[in-house]
Amino acid sequence: MTTAGAVRWHAAGDLRLETVDISPPGDGEVLLAVAYCGVCGSDLHEIADGPHAIPVSTPHALSGTMAPITLGHEFSGTVVAVGTGVDALPLGTRVAVEPNYRCGTCTACREGRYEVCAAFGFAGLMGDGGMAEYAVVPEYMARPLPDGFDLAAAAVLEPAAVALHGIRRSTFAAGQAVLVVGLGPVGLLVCALLREKGAAVVIGIDPRPARRELAAKLGASVVLSPDDDAAGAVGQATDGVGVHVAFEVVGSQQTFDLALAGLRTGGELLLLGLVDELVVPAFRLLNKEQTITTSVGYRDCHDELIAMCADGRLDLSALVTGVVGLDEGPDALVRMASDPGEGIKTLIHCERVKRP
Repeated sequence: MTTAGAVRWHAAGDLRLETVDISPPGDGEVLLAVAYCGVCGSDLHEIADGPHAIPVSTPHALSGTMAPITLGHEFSGTVVAVGTGVDALPLGTRVAVEPNYRCGTCTACREGRYEVCAAFGFAGLMGDGGMAEYAVVPEYMARPLPDGFDLAAAAVLEPAAVALHGIRRSTFAAGQAVLVVGLGPVGLLVCALLREKGAAVVIGIDPRPARRELAAKLGASVVLSPDDDAAGAVGQATDGVGVHVAFEVVGSQQTFDLALAGLRTGGELLLLGLVDELVVPAFRLLNKEQTITTSVGYRDCHDELIAMCADGRLDLSALVTGVVGLDEGPDALVRMASDPGEGIKTLIHCERVKRP
């Protein structure tokens, strides 16, 4: 039995650094020495006013876990032990974690769409995750990395997978004009991936100057504040026609309307932002034969992203704006939940000793 320091969610506002027992990996499982774990907006929502996704009364169907749980679903590490039946991950293998659970038997899983498994969930939200010195995960979650792959950058592969899956779900094709509303980590990665995949024009909109500046560095042709004449600027950048695909990466009525306003006749709005309800102008959509497509999570994205990083086509380290030690995790996360600040992606370095 291994013990580990772990950042544990007990309730909204109640986050604790605790020592927990880590059981040896069972059949089809691996034990990781965690290197880095990214802080996601969903973590901060759980800390601020959760539970939203964290099970508190009934254990999750696949993880068998309920609160208190170890947070963190954006993580990387090294294989230090394996359970029976694990042959493809030798000890010492560096991995990124694709943290979504899958049952393998529901209709979606049988169709290969495990991102919408009937028992949908993520390690770090519906089960113990990676804000810990060690973590046990199913073998299918562990994606091997090439030798020398930066484990800090590997912790950003998870939001990159969200971005790539959204692009795959859309009708985007090389040579098209696109709009990205919301330049948080996923929106910035959408910009970078669209540029890499041959977008003719990438327009990014966000109220924060630092995020607009980074979007321009990552490949956005035009960056705007929502206070600007966004509709006019989108029209100017697209010869008055509008974009082929608009990516909404915030999850609000205002940003949905802004994305839709930039869309050309016959265009598509890809909804990545999480939102409970939206008012949809159905008559307008019908008259312009516009389409709304949704995207959640990811499937089979990590290998493509790892290859893109390995040959220099994608720089995930550009999004990392802060690193804190595991000891500092609870205090830092509570502060971020009340005021996220101007940073893009904060990583937790998952060792008990504070980083200098």
